[in-house]
Amino acid sequence: MPSMKKASYVLIGIIIGALATYFFCPRLPENYNDKIVKPKGLITPAEAKELNYNWTKTRKKAVDSAAGKVDDRSSSWSLSDIENYLAYAKNQSDSLGYDMTGIRVYLGVYPGNAPNGKADYTTMFIVPTGKKSVSEASIMDIMLPPPTSDLPVNPLNDGSGSGDGYPQ
Repeated sequence: MPSMKKASYVLIGIIIGALATYFFCPRLPENYNDKIVKPKGLITPAEAKELNYNWTKTRKKAVDSAAGKVDDRSSSWSLSDIENYLAYAKNQSDSLGYDMTGIRVYLGVYPGNAPNGKADYTTMFIVPTGKKSVSEASIMDIMLPPPTSDLPVNPLNDGSGSGDGYPQ
């Protein structure tokens, strides 16, 4: 039969082992179990090419003729610009008392006096959408989908435009 002194050494050893395991073994990150969710509305690259081809076939001539030149037909932003903008827009929406629920992409045309050779070219810009935050629940919120509208947050513009179509 082990003595009380030997049992206390075993107990201290177990405690030290548990603490060492806790502090020195790697832990999984908090978002380890987060799953990547496939968004609604995805299309294949072939479908995107067809949509672009249809735009070219039915709109390009009219747009270029109205602009008097080959107009921009796309805008692109870096991934970091998009991520930063979404975080900025969400923060601004929250601070203004809105729930940001999405984004909307608009077409626009730069004015004739725009700098950097952008005058009269088409542009696209992103606007956050959502609704006014409501502090109290209401039966109407359950019955009707919440209306969304453009939020009073600065839109994102200044993507790099291109007159080229979708890559073939």
